[in-house]
Amino acid sequence: MDLFTQIVMFIVIISVLVILHELGHFLPAKYFKTKVEKFYLFFDVKFSLFKKKIGETVYGVGWLPLGGYVKIAGMIDESMDTEQMKEEPKPWEFRSKPAWQRLIIMLGGVTVNFLLAWVIYTAMFASNGETFIPVNKIEHGLHVDPVSEKIGLKTGDKILEIDGKKVEKLDRYLSMDILFGDEIKVLRDGQEMTVPLSDEGKKAALESRGRQFIVPRYPTLVIGHVSDSSQAKEAGILVGDKLEKINGQSLNFWDEVTTQINGNRGGTLDVEISRDGRLMNLNVQVPDSLPVGIAPDRNLATEQLSITKEFSFASAIPRGFMETINVLVRQVKQFKLIFNPIIQGYKQVKGPIGIVELMPTSWDWGFFWSFMAMFSVWLAFINVLPIPALDGGHVMFLLYEMISGRPPSQKVLERGQIVGFVILMGLMVVIFGNDIWNIIKRFI
Repeated sequence: MDLFTQIVMFIVIISVLVILHELGHFLPAKYFKTKVEKFYLFFDVKFSLFKKKIGETVYGVGWLPLGGYVKIAGMIDESMDTEQMKEEPKPWEFRSKPAWQRLIIMLGGVTVNFLLAWVIYTAMFASNGETFIPVNKIEHGLHVDPVSEKIGLKTGDKILEIDGKKVEKLDRYLSMDILFGDEIKVLRDGQEMTVPLSDEGKKAALESRGRQFIVPRYPTLVIGHVSDSSQAKEAGILVGDKLEKINGQSLNFWDEVTTQINGNRGGTLDVEISRDGRLMNLNVQVPDSLPVGIAPDRNLATEQLSITKEFSFASAIPRGFMETINVLVRQVKQFKLIFNPIIQGYKQVKGPIGIVELMPTSWDWGFFWSFMAMFSVWLAFINVLPIPALDGGHVMFLLYEMISGRPPSQKVLERGQIVGFVILMGLMVVIFGNDIWNIIKRFI
């Protein structure tokens, strides 16, 4: 049932985005009196799951869920239907329209994707506000695990700047900004220092599969989770217990708990806890490598540090626009990781299989809208790339025509479409192969 929910959520999000993207092409095409022969959700290779002709357009649903398309008369596209191009241009065909109208038609999809993200972010800020942790409230600095230590950070560090830009809040984007950055300025042991960000550490962070590696140093010692079949559960530790001492040492921060566990591998911990106002001593066996099975109540710690900034609808509009731009900029910066020979970010690129795994196992409207907005920006960015067979490839040829005063030849357009199609299919093979390989690695 969990997998079913993940698949349904993914298909719904993709379907909405594809339909709206194609409407971005369809509506200006109809406005400029251009004939649209097909409007399809997903690809109808060999056959369709559903199709119905209304007026001059066939509306349908294909079986291959890798996008969608509108087929516009008089245009060389992924269908490679060149027969109509051998005839004299008709007034309702794409090729008969002025270059500026064709440009608007081709940019319609990415425009809708961008506007959709803007609308979603605006609505989210207006209804929920923006919750984050101000860095000046993180009194005890960061809690550093082996991954963040490998990047160059140390427990207790307070982040001041990333690549010269002041950091004011700890939110879900801070980890990404660190991955994209070259250096970070921190306050360490009372002194400001600039630390280079290690590519090896970034690689380790990516391989940790999205685990949050930038967290505050938690002053709370309340147990928020006890794993089933763990040594902690066998010892009698319960959710809500507060850790007071381990092996006679008083505790102040959760990282001290981690240090004690790692320093006593294969041994026993004498753990003093408080429960319902009573002190208790428990003996916990520490496995040689496996976790003990306890985690802090991070929600309690986060609630103590977080603030929520409220927005009126009017103020949410520019904030939503800036969020859309910020997401776009971060997505462009991802290529810095993808093509880095040390980080090898291309190994972490996810296709449809990998994306399904990111979906929550129960329906989450907050995640639904947030992911849709982010993915809408991603589709806008990918489609505007100047690769033939994408919207950006058509735009590239149109700009050439508008600047030079003459259109590219039909042969150039056909060959460009073929080259673009081969590039896209090659990328799809790599991405699907990466998804499958990541699944296989879990069982090796």
